[in-house]
Amino acid sequence: AFYLLDWTPDELQKFSNRLATLKEKIYPCETCGCLKDSPSCAFCNSPTREPKILCLVSSARDVYAIEETKVFKGLYHVIGGLLSPLEGRSIEQLSLGKLEKRLQDSPVEEVIIAFDSTLEGDATALFFKQKLDQIGVKATRLAFGLPMGSSIDFVDYGTLEKAFTGRSVF
Repeated sequence: AFYLLDWTPDELQKFSNRLATLKEKIYPCETCGCLKDSPSCAFCNSPTREPKILCLVSSARDVYAIEETKVFKGLYHVIGGLLSPLEGRSIEQLSLGKLEKRLQDSPVEEVIIAFDSTLEGDATALFFKQKLDQIGVKATRLAFGLPMGSSIDFVDYGTLEKAFTGRSVF
């Protein structure tokens, strides 16, 4: 709020107008669910993306967090949340049908499940892994482990356990 107080009335008006039309100008891609502001999706229509690898995420926000790493070069599919009986979110609210159709219509060989490391994330990951196994698509999950720059004595037991069980050859 203090930052906005330094703006001129014209700057505030422009900002207000853009904010008011945000939902009209930014909307989810019909194919992947990522946010876009033009008819063409920057991810689905990019010739530099690897179409054989699909990253399954719960929200469009996760896409942009992954993109910041500049590591993943495949495509995305946003499911629209995680299974959560307490919040009334069941599989019917997630985009399972769109994902199944997309997997039938495209050359996807691997789906990377990139959900939060929570009970809801784990339950959703298990559900989608079972579905992917049924249709014969390889399912992988992001590795878990110690955060960069962390000290072992400050890491929670769950993270430490996953770091040990998911260890790799060095």
